[in-house]
Amino acid sequence: MPLLSMAPPLAPSFPRLPLAPLPLPPAMISLPDRAPPPPPQQLVVRQSGGKQKAVVVLGATGTGKSRLAIDLALRFGGEVINADKMQLYAGLDVATNKVTPRECSGVPHHLLGVVGCPDDDFSAHDFRREAGRAAASVAARGRVPVLAGGSNSYVEELVDGEGAAFRERFELCFLWVDVQLPVLKGFVSRRVDDMVRRGLVREVAAAVDPERVDYSRGLWRAIGVPELDAYLRQLRAGAGEDEGLLEAAVEEIKGNTCALAARQRGKIQRLARMWRGVRRVDATEVFVQQQRSGGRRGADEAWQRLVAGPCFDAVRAFLMEEQECSFIPGASAGAKVPVFASGNASSSVFAASPAAVATAVV
Repeated sequence: MPLLSMAPPLAPSFPRLPLAPLPLPPAMISLPDRAPPPPPQQLVVRQSGGKQKAVVVLGATGTGKSRLAIDLALRFGGEVINADKMQLYAGLDVATNKVTPRECSGVPHHLLGVVGCPDDDFSAHDFRREAGRAAASVAARGRVPVLAGGSNSYVEELVDGEGAAFRERFELCFLWVDVQLPVLKGFVSRRVDDMVRRGLVREVAAAVDPERVDYSRGLWRAIGVPELDAYLRQLRAGAGEDEGLLEAAVEEIKGNTCALAARQRGKIQRLARMWRGVRRVDATEVFVQQQRSGGRRGADEAWQRLVAGPCFDAVRAFLMEEQECSFIPGASAGAKVPVFASGNASSSVFAASPAAVATAVV
C-alpha cells in the first residue's frame, strides 16, 4: 500500500443517476489564501535521547485541525499524515471533507485517499503500521511529521499500541484545537448544508451501487452515505424527487455529525488525562468572528492570535527544547502567563462564550 498519494486512485465507477446538475458555489470551508507561503524556518531540531520529533494535532470534526497542521508544516518544514479513517479511502471527497490541493498549499499529505477499494476495512492496527512508516520516512528526510485527524482511536493505537513502539522512536508534541460544543454544533450543521450545495447528493448517488444494502464496512460507513439511502432508492425507482425525504436525510446527517463531534471531544478529553502535556487551544472566538458581518478579517486575526501563533511558539520550543510560555494579550504588565492549558478543557486561557455561533474553518 502506498504511503503517499498526491494523485489518489479513482473512485469506483457505478451507474450514475440522471440528477439535475447543481450550481457549485465557492466552498464555505476554506483556508486563507497563502500567496506565496513563507519559507520554512531553518531550525536545528534537537533530539531527545536519540528520538525523532513529531507533532500530533487533535480535535473534533470542524475545529480546524487540517488548517493548523498545514500552517505548522509550512512554518517548520513538515509533512502531514492523515489520521481520519474515512479520508484514508479514495473517493467521496465532499462527504469525507478531504482537503483540496489548493488548501494543501503544496504540503505533502500522507495516507490521504490511498485505500482504493471502498469495501476494504482499514483497521487501527493497519493505521499504526502505515502511519509509523510514513512518520519514519518523513523524519528520515529531515522533515517534521505532523499527524492530524479526528479518528482518535487510530491516533491512540499509533501512540500507545504495540508496546508504545512509536513513543520509543518519537518524542511527541500534542496540540488540541478545541471549540465549545454549542458553537461547533452550529458550524457543522451549516457545513452539511454547504456540502449539499457542493454536490454531496450527486457524489453519493454516483458512487453507491444501487443494489447495496450494507453500509457497515469501509468507506460506506462515512456520514452522508447511509443517511441518503431511502431518498436515492425512491429516486431510482422513478417516484420522483421527494424533498421531504431529502430534508429528513440532511437533518439526519447533521445530527450524526454533531453526535460524532461530541464523541470525538469526549475521547480527546480522555486522552488528555492519559497523555502528559496535551496542550489545548480554544478556537471558539475564531468561529464567533467569522460569523459576524464581514468577519473574515477578524476570524483570520483571531486564528493567528489564539491558535496559530501560540502553537507556533509551542512547536518551536518543542523542536528547540525551549521553555514553552509566551505573553498573552491583556495580561498585566510584566506578567508571563502559560500559553496552553493542559488536560482540563474548562481551564483554557482561551475560553470563549459557549453561546457564540460558528464559523468556517477546515
